[in-house]
Amino acid sequence: MWMQKEISLKPRARGFHLITHEIEQAIEELGGINIGLLHLFIQHTSASLTINENADPTVRADFESFFSRAVPEDEPYYQHTLEGSDDLPAHLKSSILGPSLQIPITSGRLNMGTWQGIYLCEHRNHGGSRRLVITLQGE
Repeated sequence: MWMQKEISLKPRARGFHLITHEIEQAIEELGGINIGLLHLFIQHTSASLTINENADPTVRADFESFFSRAVPEDEPYYQHTLEGSDDLPAHLKSSILGPSLQIPITSGRLNMGTWQGIYLCEHRNHGGSRRLVITLQGE
């Protein structure tokens, strides 16, 4: 079985946001898959996806602090600056973290670790809604 759909996520502030529940809610077909794979792809160049801790929100705050220091705004050597001081750093952060995830499905559930959750990584100050392509395969 193959299934694909696109969903839009509501606009969020810059930072790292848990979206696991939104993803699970968007795929009614998940419960019918005994073994399979979920592929998520974000259709943007200034936001990304990753998997990390879902329990302590300070992890997400620390991620934002780390990436803001690792890829600062307003560097004098940046050439791509017409869309704002956060734009090129957002592209760089997106490339570092990546646009897609692949997660195993077992017995109708995402087979992630107890403390793992799916993050939307919003790298723009005002990024707007974000589109995801969700592809399921399995039996």
